[in-house]
Amino acid sequence: MDGYDGETLRAVVRVCEGASPAEVLDGAPARAWVDFDAGVRALDDRPWLRPRAPEEPVRPARTLLARLRGTAPSRTAHRPLPPPPAIALCHADGRVREAALEEARTAPELRPLLVVRCSDRADPVRERARVLLAELPGGALLPLAELILLLSRRTRGGFARSLLERALREGPAVDVVALMAHQDRATYRLAYRIAVERGLLTPAELATTAATCGDVTLQDLCAEAAVAALTATDGEAGQAAVLGRLLTARAARVRSAGVTALRRAGRHGEAEPFLADRSAVVRACARYVLRQGGIDPLPLYRALCAEPAAHPGAAAGLGECGERATDTGTLWALVEHPLPAVRVCAITGLRALEAVVRERLTSSLDDPSPAVVRAATRALLPEAAGIPETLLRERTAPDRPRAVRVAAERLLRAAGRALPG
Repeated sequence: MDGYDGETLRAVVRVCEGASPAEVLDGAPARAWVDFDAGVRALDDRPWLRPRAPEEPVRPARTLLARLRGTAPSRTAHRPLPPPPAIALCHADGRVREAALEEARTAPELRPLLVVRCSDRADPVRERARVLLAELPGGALLPLAELILLLSRRTRGGFARSLLERALREGPAVDVVALMAHQDRATYRLAYRIAVERGLLTPAELATTAATCGDVTLQDLCAEAAVAALTATDGEAGQAAVLGRLLTARAARVRSAGVTALRRAGRHGEAEPFLADRSAVVRACARYVLRQGGIDPLPLYRALCAEPAAHPGAAAGLGECGERATDTGTLWALVEHPLPAVRVCAITGLRALEAVVRERLTSSLDDPSPAVVRAATRALLPEAAGIPETLLRERTAPDRPRAVRVAAERLLRAAGRALPG
């Protein structure tokens, strides 16, 4: 459970001994503040771990609240020391937490705990914390962005997030740009979304981000924004640069956005090379764009399949839009092609065309290419019950390649047969 690990408890003890929270948690992720909050209550349940100040009496005040407010009676000449504000802000007693909030008004190092208290379970604590947080300038929320977004997942965590989003929408653009480089995923996603809303990125910058980042959410966000801004791009050269970046992206979702954008740009014919893309989504987008331009993709697929080595994906595309009576023979011929990529796409095309013949395809289970074996297995799963059981059991032998063994076991399960012991 958060807050109960040894490292967190040691951090709490150090703060109890006089260290500042910023010093103890310097460089720690936002989660460390949430753990610290829980760790204080864990330490309160383990009084033997709690340090005692030298001047504190052996029998301290009965409650931390009394110590915090300085109203505790004492049987000694010394008044017990109140707990550090960071500890009081996390105490199990809501009255202690509420009384300690005033310290957070003027102490920047306590602001992370002020954010934590904005989602407090006690209404008075939560409401007072929100008032104090709302008084801070918008720029003061930026260092707290990761923690704010982490806590926004809580039931009562939306208030601080709303303040942060307003600060980013109304504040200087440089603040948004700074958060776009943040390491935390939720933080940089929010920054990018607001940057898109505010129009802080050019279409070329959006296209470059979509094509180079590994975050699928940003890929979608930036690719869609780049396409939407395409008409505002200056000149044909600017449009070509944006489209070129999208169309050459490694991610299929970005390429598909680029192919679809060709229709908006009135460049329907440029979708033809993507008919044989390795991604089914991109191929479908290419067919849509060509049809919107009055071009039938089927004759183009048939021509591409005449040179399958140069366009392996054309076989899959032919199955996706071909005619069963006319194009099945072409695909079966390509199942025997020397290139594994062509064989895989031919089997995929047969599946799409619903032209799989069990007896003809079972030989592909022994193909030297694992990719072909997997494609054949997927195609044969609906027909698994009709495959001779002995044929499959022979292929589960230890001396068979792993891809063949896995395929045979999948087909045996699909047919409702027991696997070998």
